[in-house]
Amino acid sequence: MSGFATLIARELRLALRQAGDSLTVVAFFILVTVLFPLGVGPEPAMLARIAPGVVWVGALLAAMLSMERLFQSDYEDGALELLVAAPYPLELAVLAKAAAHWLTTGLPLIVAAPLMGLFLNLDAAGYGTLLLALALGTPALSLIGAVGAALTLGARRGGALLSLLVLPLFVPILIFGVSAVEAALTGLSARPHLLVLGGLTLAALALAPWPAAAAVRQAVE
Repeated sequence: MSGFATLIARELRLALRQAGDSLTVVAFFILVTVLFPLGVGPEPAMLARIAPGVVWVGALLAAMLSMERLFQSDYEDGALELLVAAPYPLELAVLAKAAAHWLTTGLPLIVAAPLMGLFLNLDAAGYGTLLLALALGTPALSLIGAVGAALTLGARRGGALLSLLVLPLFVPILIFGVSAVEAALTGLSARPHLLVLGGLTLAALALAPWPAAAAVRQAVE
C-alpha cells in the first residue's frame, strides 16, 4: 500500500506540473455542454429533458481527452521501463495511474456537473443522483481508458485508435448513468441503475489492470 500511495503521489505531482491539462478537460466539458442549447434551441422544457444525456456525453468525451497521455510521457522519457522493472507489480502502477487520472479529470468534471445541470435547466430532483452516478461511473472510464491507452501505446494515430477501442465499452456506463438520473426525475427508484454502475466500476477495477499491464510490457519490450 505504501508503494501504491507513492505511485499516486508521483502521478499527482506530474499532473500538477501540467495543471493546464485538467483545466482543458473542464473547459472542453463546459464548451460541449454549452453547444447543445445552441443546436437544439433554448426552450427550457427541451433542455431539461436532454440535460442528463448532455452532461454524461460531455463528461465522457472530456475524460477521453487526457487518456492518451496516461502512459505516453513515461513511455517517451523511459520512466515506463523503470516501472516495468520495479519490484512491485506493474498492475499496481496501472491502478495508480488510473486513480490519478480520475482525481485530476473525473473529479473536476463531477464538481463542474451541477453548474452544467443548472445551465441546462435540470430539475432539482436530479442533481443528487447525477453526482452519485458520475461518482460511481467515472472511475470505470479511467480504468477502461487505461487499457485503451496501454494497447495504443507507441502506435501512430493512437488517439483515434484509442477512441475506437474504448467508446463501445463506455456505452453501458453512459446508458445506466443517464437512466439513473431520468429515473430520479420521473419519481422512480434510481437504485438499480446506480447498483449496475457500481458493479461496472468494480468489474473494471478487478479486470482492467491485467490487460493494461500486459500491453505496457509488450510496448516496452
